[in-house]
Amino acid sequence: MKTAHHKEGNIILVIPRELKIKDASFKNRGIRVIRSWAGSQTRFSRIKYAFLHGVMLRIIETDSKVVCVLGPWGKTHLDTIVVNDLSLSWTEEFPFDPKSIMHNEAFAAVLAVVDIALDIGALGREGRPVGTTFIIGDTDNVMQMSHQAVFNPFRGYPKRERMITRSEVVESIKELAQLDGAFIISESNTVLAAGRHLEARSIVTKQLKGLGSRHRAAAGITRMTSAVAVVVSESSGKVTIFEKGRIVSSLEPVISTRLV
Repeated sequence: MKTAHHKEGNIILVIPRELKIKDASFKNRGIRVIRSWAGSQTRFSRIKYAFLHGVMLRIIETDSKVVCVLGPWGKTHLDTIVVNDLSLSWTEEFPFDPKSIMHNEAFAAVLAVVDIALDIGALGREGRPVGTTFIIGDTDNVMQMSHQAVFNPFRGYPKRERMITRSEVVESIKELAQLDGAFIISESNTVLAAGRHLEARSIVTKQLKGLGSRHRAAAGITRMTSAVAVVVSESSGKVTIFEKGRIVSSLEPVISTRLV
């Protein structure tokens, strides 16, 4: 994926993290580089994901006008140009409104969780679809408004061994995503619990119409706390981000290879 943003002569290049190319070769020409998740997403999803990273790094503003050039997943050519005015609202079908979460102290942790969620949504686990929920931030209130549905596999481990930046923790999360209940993660990227049942009252709004109990519970707890929720749909693999009881963004992985 390559996404370019042009403003006053500046160009931003979004490329997969694992792509073996030296960023310095672009920076020397005044091109800023964002290393992004390279998993298979739909085109709209890839664009929104690039925007989220650009906003977090403060090289794209929430009211920027952005020109994106991209091509099909897994191919080397570019074939699509999209012009986006971020000051305008996205439709309910393709929500994107990072203005509030970019100021949330858990924003960096949210994006790290989104990476994990996209993998779960795209690949499932051992060929089977998996749905799960992550609640990030405001952990004191979230823990008070939830209880353990199953044994907490992260209890008793030192903080440094529960960081979602550790590859072994990421793999454990993907395995434990098959359990009932939500993951609770702090603003500092620490996993506090898995298998947590949310006690916040489910809410139903026009925006949430057609979504299941997992999504409504996530919306409910974000309305009652300052936490952010990331939900993976078991049926579609779609990743939905909630804050203040509403959908901030939704990302859609390409899941044609996840099912046996």
